[in-house]
Amino acid sequence: MSALASGAVQARVRAVARYEPPARPQPVDLRLDSNEGAPPPAAWLARVVADCAGGVSRYANARALEDGLARRFGVDSAQIVVTAGADDALERVCRCLLGPGRALVLTTPTFEMMPRYAALAGAQVREVPWLDGPFPRAAFCAAVTVDTPLAYIASPNNPTGGAITRDDLRAVSEAAGDSTVVLLDLAYTEFADDDLMPLALELPNVIVACTLSKAWGLAGMRVGWAIAPQDLAGDLRRVGQPYAVSTLSLHVAARWLDDGAAFVAGRVERIRHERRALASCARELGGDPLESSANFVLVRLPKAPLVADLLAGCGIAVRRFPPSSPLADCLRITCPGDGAAFERLVAAFGSAMQPEAILFDMDGVLADVSGSYRRAIVETARTFGVTLTEADVAEAKSRPDSNNDWRVTRRLLVERGVDADIGEVTARFEAIYCGEAGTEPLWRCERSLIDRATLEALAACRPLGVVTGRPRRDAERFLAAHGLAGIFRTVVCMEDAPLKPDPAPLRLAMDRLGVGRAWYVGDTPDDVVAARAGGLVPIACVSPSDDAVVARQRLLGVGAAVVLSSVRELRELLA
Repeated sequence: MSALASGAVQARVRAVARYEPPARPQPVDLRLDSNEGAPPPAAWLARVVADCAGGVSRYANARALEDGLARRFGVDSAQIVVTAGADDALERVCRCLLGPGRALVLTTPTFEMMPRYAALAGAQVREVPWLDGPFPRAAFCAAVTVDTPLAYIASPNNPTGGAITRDDLRAVSEAAGDSTVVLLDLAYTEFADDDLMPLALELPNVIVACTLSKAWGLAGMRVGWAIAPQDLAGDLRRVGQPYAVSTLSLHVAARWLDDGAAFVAGRVERIRHERRALASCARELGGDPLESSANFVLVRLPKAPLVADLLAGCGIAVRRFPPSSPLADCLRITCPGDGAAFERLVAAFGSAMQPEAILFDMDGVLADVSGSYRRAIVETARTFGVTLTEADVAEAKSRPDSNNDWRVTRRLLVERGVDADIGEVTARFEAIYCGEAGTEPLWRCERSLIDRATLEALAACRPLGVVTGRPRRDAERFLAAHGLAGIFRTVVCMEDAPLKPDPAPLRLAMDRLGVGRAWYVGDTPDDVVAARAGGLVPIACVSPSDDAVVARQRLLGVGAAVVLSSVRELRELLA
């Protein structure tokens, strides 16, 4: 290959964006962004994996699985090519049929890897818009010409969930004739109402791509296959790796296809129910769900990226799309196929979209305590002969279980070799804070971080509450001193419930307000952890005492949905 040709190929490769799932800073434990299915039961999987222990040292042989699939679909085993997921099958087809001067016909939006595979092969992409509604049969067939050796259809389509009919498939096959191969991606076919497989196998110019990643729950095993006319199947073998799928994956796949049918059928039925319920929930919350035949629902939403962040704050990942995408105002939400997980999703979705109340921490959110409580920690430590800096206090407050400033003070003392009694620490702290030590009370140094008018505007829309680790005396004094008394319908204090990160005080505030969905605005990791544990959406606000960059990373890292610079920004989130 000449240097010029090599450079052209390299340029083509580098022009293709690398596939990377969208990253999120928040920890999530309910992954509803990748459309994976439920795995096989752990006991079954352990037993089957143990049966394969002796085969992991040998190169894989897919013949047994291909023979089994051939019997399942009633075709010759030479027509089955087992691949590393359906992605591998799609890429092989593109490698066989596409090249410079040729074009791939597909609907848009669709599975995002197909345009990449076409670009890597040097081919053009001819797009036929299909977001919702019936498949654009006439436009798609018209796009198939002599320079389009490949036409790709995913049914159900990812990311929209739309499905084609038998008549659609038959019409496309007829339009393709002998010059174009129709690549039918059936990755989500188990969830659809209409089974296209029997017709696809009758049509002479159709290649079918299938996977065990979705309904069968083996995404991590990477097992898929293509069913193609024998001459094309031979080409697919030629362009693929000789041992594309591991021995372990082949063994598990073959056994699960035999043993897992009832399990998978039950999950599929559950997901169909969830799909309808999720679409209904989305409509009630002001969203616009597209009709879906897959295991997910694509929903148009006002402020879709914000809703994705709010759900991430609840530990739930959903698929968002880049700002440049025509789907930037959409979220794709996988149906979990599990009753408890689905209830959690619906509750979090409701809390994100329509909170019934807003709860606030006090210190660092409503009140600047850099000159009061935090200074009291420094001054109390000084009475024990220990010198602390503001940075020491900020670091200590960022740790878990740091909602009680008396305990924080003692912890800092102990770390510096002074094992002070908590009662004595508390007494000295309170004397300094309240001015009982012959000095000006530090509480007088506190200032409000939000004006009454802003809070009244929020209160006009939703009931407000305060959940603070302060003693009630201190909390009520601050509200009265700064003209904020009477705005909050409930004020939960130290005396009322266990301290955060225990979610009990947040739940108590919600009970008092008579609501089931709320946001909680706090400034520490304890606040975020308490909100997530209590089922509230955690909104973080950077305290004036903290470094904004460090605090933002820390708060997102423990699960804050968003991080505000000021409580005033809350009005924009709720707009």
